[in-house]
Amino acid sequence: MTVGIVVVSHSAALASAAGELAREMAGDSLRMALAGGVDDDEAPLGTDAVKVMTAIQELDSEDGVLVLMDLGSAVLSAEMALDLLPADMAARVVLCEAPIVEGLIAAAVQAAAGAGIEEVAAEARRGLDAKASHLGVEPPEGPAQPSAPLGEAAEEGALSAELTVPNALGFHARPAARIVEALGPLDAAVTVIDTTTGRGPVSARSLNGLITLGAEQGHVLALSATGSDAAAALEALGALAADNLGDPPDDRVSAAADPAETSSRAPDVDTAEDPSRRPDVLTGLPAAPGVAVGVVQLQGAAVLPDLDDIPEPPASLDPIAERERLDHALATAAERLTAAAEQLQRQAGAGAAEMVRAQLLLLEDPALLEPARAAMDAAEADAAGAWSAAVQEVLATYDEVDDDYLAERAADLRAVGREVLAVLLGVERSTRTPHGVIVAEDLSPGETARLDPAQVDGIVTAVGSPTAHAALLARALGIPAVVAVGPRALTLEEGDEVVVDGTSGRVETAPDATRIAEVRDQRAEAERAREVQRLAAAGPAVTRDGTVIEVRANVGLPADAARAAHEGADGVGLLRSEFLFLDRDRAPDEDEQVASYTSICEALGGRPVVLRTLDVGGDKPLPYIDLPVEANPFLGTRAVRLGLRDEALFTTQLRAALRVAAEHPLQLLVPMVATLAEIEAVKRLLDEARAALLAEGKPAAEHLPFGVMVEIPALALKAAHVVPAVDLLSIGTNDLTQYTMAAERGNPALAALLDPLDPAVLRLIGEVGSAAVGHEVTVAVCGEVASDPSLAALLLGLGVRELSVPPIDVPAVKEAVRAVRLADAEELAARAMACASAVEVRALL
Repeated sequence: MTVGIVVVSHSAALASAAGELAREMAGDSLRMALAGGVDDDEAPLGTDAVKVMTAIQELDSEDGVLVLMDLGSAVLSAEMALDLLPADMAARVVLCEAPIVEGLIAAAVQAAAGAGIEEVAAEARRGLDAKASHLGVEPPEGPAQPSAPLGEAAEEGALSAELTVPNALGFHARPAARIVEALGPLDAAVTVIDTTTGRGPVSARSLNGLITLGAEQGHVLALSATGSDAAAALEALGALAADNLGDPPDDRVSAAADPAETSSRAPDVDTAEDPSRRPDVLTGLPAAPGVAVGVVQLQGAAVLPDLDDIPEPPASLDPIAERERLDHALATAAERLTAAAEQLQRQAGAGAAEMVRAQLLLLEDPALLEPARAAMDAAEADAAGAWSAAVQEVLATYDEVDDDYLAERAADLRAVGREVLAVLLGVERSTRTPHGVIVAEDLSPGETARLDPAQVDGIVTAVGSPTAHAALLARALGIPAVVAVGPRALTLEEGDEVVVDGTSGRVETAPDATRIAEVRDQRAEAERAREVQRLAAAGPAVTRDGTVIEVRANVGLPADAARAAHEGADGVGLLRSEFLFLDRDRAPDEDEQVASYTSICEALGGRPVVLRTLDVGGDKPLPYIDLPVEANPFLGTRAVRLGLRDEALFTTQLRAALRVAAEHPLQLLVPMVATLAEIEAVKRLLDEARAALLAEGKPAAEHLPFGVMVEIPALALKAAHVVPAVDLLSIGTNDLTQYTMAAERGNPALAALLDPLDPAVLRLIGEVGSAAVGHEVTVAVCGEVASDPSLAALLLGLGVRELSVPPIDVPAVKEAVRAVRLADAEELAARAMACASAVEVRALL
C-alpha cells in the first residue's frame, strides 16, 4: 500500500482536472479519490462531508490518507468527515493546507514513490516553491532548499557523479517526477547542485526541490549519494538522463510536453465494475461502521402515521375533550421516549440517551402547543388535525433554510410529531421483537433507541443521513448501518439473508455461504479484539516512561457505573447528579440522594467517584425551582450560581455527599466556577453542613476531596491562584470552547467555531496544567476530546493526568495512553499551542 490522496473541491470539474494532472505525473500506482462538488444539477458547486468521508474510507490503509482542500467549506466538510469516521481511521488522516493543484502534484509523486504520510504532506506544502522560484518571489515560508556552495553538499564517503540535462525543456515537472519515482524504492539520499547556476543543494527525492533548481538543457548537475543503494541510485539517474529524462526526443518536444502546463487528453475512465450497478449489491451511505450478516426484518412505513394521514374530523367538536386527547397523547409519547432513553442509557451510556431525551423538550414547545390549542379552542380542528398542522407549520420554517444540520433537526421534529399522532389515531406499535437486519424507509431516534444490539445485526434504510440522530445512535449501540439506499431497500424480502457493511455503505443481497462465513469470522475477530482490549483495560494506563494516568468514566445513572466497572474504568471522573433531579415535580431529599450515590459507589467496588453538584438552571430549568427568564441563559444563573442562590437545595446535596464520603471514596466537583469567592462560599457551606450532620449524630466525612470545573476562561487564567484551594481541576472542554470562542454550542451556524483544538483553548488547558505542577492537584479533562484516543498524547503534553470518558471508550483510551512518551507529548503540545488555527493543529496531529 501507499499513501492515499483525497481531493476536496467545490468544483467536480476542478477536482477531475487536478486529478488528471496528478495521475499523469505519478502514474497508475497513485491511490487517489476525488470529492468534488455536490450532487445537485441546479447548484453543483459546493462540498459534501459524506462524499469526503466515503473517499477517505475508499483509500484507508495503515499508510494513511492525505486530504487536500480548496477553500472555505471544503475545510469544514473535511473536518466533519473526520468526525463521522471511526476514531482509528480518522487518526490516519492528515488534512493538508497546501495549494490544491501544485500541492496535489507534488504529493502524488511522493506518494507514488512510496514516501510516508509526513513526507507526502511536507512535499505538498512546498508546492508553491517551484513557481515562486521561477518568478523570483520568496515563498511564504522562505525557500525550502537553501543554496549552498558545492563543497558543503558532499558528505564524507558519499559517491558523486555529474549529469548534463539532456532535454529541451529542462527540469520541468514531469522529468523531476521521473527522478523522484526512480529513487523511490532505493535506500539512498541523493542531493543535486546545478553547477552552472550554483543553485542547490536540493534533495533528489523532492519534486519541488528539483523544479526550484530551474536547470535548463545543457546545465551540468553535481550529484552526491549516500546509503546502501547509493551506487544504484546514481546508475538509475544516469539511465534516466540517457533516456532524455523521460521526455520525447527533442524533435517532438513542444510547449505542451509538460501536462502541468496544458493537456487535451481525455481523463482516464475507471473501467472497473461499479458495485452500485450490480443487482446483488445495494449502495447507500455509511452511517455506523462495522460489517454483519443477518436475516431481513421489514419495518413497514405505516408503523407511525404520516403527518398528512389525518382523517376527517367529526362534524361537532368538543374543544375541552380534544385538549384532553392531545394532553394524553403528549404524556404517552413522553413515557415512550423516556423508556427508550432509559433503555439506551443502559446499552450505550448517558451521551447517547441525551439525544432521545432532547426530543422530550419538543413535547413542551410553545411553538407547537400554542397554535394547536388555539385551533382546538376555536373548534377549527380536532386534536390530530391541530397537532399535525402545528408541526407542519414549524417544519416549513426549517425547510426555508438550506442547512444540513437544521434539516436533521427537522427530522427529529417530524419523528416526534408522528409519535404523538400515532397515539391520537390509535395506531398500535408492532409487538414483534426487532431482530436480524432491520429494513425500513427510515427510523426515528426513538425507534433506533429501542433496538437491542444483542438482537439486531444491522440497519438498512431507504432514506436518512449519516449525521442524523438515528445514525449517531446506531453508532453508539455498535449496530452497523447503511442509510439513503433508495427505494431498492424496500424491495428486500422478509427472511432474506444479507450482509450489511456500515463502513463502505454497501448491502449485499445474495451472499453465498463463503461470504457469510467470512463476515461472521470478521465479526467474531472484531469482538475478540475488543474483548482483549477490554481485558487489558483492567490494568493501569501507564505511559512509556512510567507515568500512571487515570482513565475514568463519565456516568449519569447507576447502570452506567456498572458498565464503567466492566470496561475497566479507574473510577468515575464525572457523575452527573442531574439524573436524580430531572423528570419530577420536586427535588430528591437527602436520604434519596444518599441511597443513589451509595449504589453508584458500590458498583465501582472501592474506586473513586467524582460527584458533580447539580448543573441546572439557565438553559436547563427545573419546574420546582423559581428562576427568572434570562436573555442569555448560558451566561445566567446556573450551576454553582444557582446553588449559592438557593442554599437549601445546595446544602441538601452537600449533606448527602458528606454522608456518602464517610464510607466511600467520593469526591466533590463544583461546575461553572468563575471566582475564588465562589470557591470560598462553597467551602463555607460544606463546613456548616458537616457541623450540622455531626451535631445530629449522623456520619460526615472529615475531609471531602473538593474540585472545580474549569469551563470559564477566567478561571483557567487564574489557575495558579485556584490550585492551593482545591484537590481537583476538571476541564470541561465543551463549555470551555463555547465560552472561549463566544459561540453557543446549540447554534449550528457557529459550529465551525466550536473546535476544542483551537490553539486558544489548548493554551487555556496548558495554563491549568502548568499551574498544577509541583502541587498535589489532579488536572483532568472530562469533555468530549478526552474520549478521542488520537488526542491522548496532546492532552497529556498539556499537563492533563486524568481522562474521563464514556464507559465504552475506556479500553481504547487506556491503550492510547500506553503508547505515549511524555517528553514527546510535551513537545507536541508546545507545537500545537504555537499554531494559528484548529486546522493547523489537526494537520500537526
